Amino acid sequence: MKNLVKVERVRNDLTQGKLAEELGVSRQTIHAIEKNKFNPSVTLAIKMARFFKVTVEYLFDIEE
Repeated sequence: MKNLVKVERVRNDLTQGKLAEELGVSRQTIHAIEKNKFNPSVTLAIKMARFFKVTVEYLFDIEE
């Protein structure tokens, strides 16, 4: 699954640590998601999308 988490994080001028703090997860979790080594839970994906004011479908793309 591809994602645009890093794109949105940089666009919003946030560090991985600050985004993690805002979402209540570890910086390592954000790093793993950005590197496509970890797929977030549905709850976390929705929280991220709401935080960035985008859709989940925009933020996360399932590769066919």
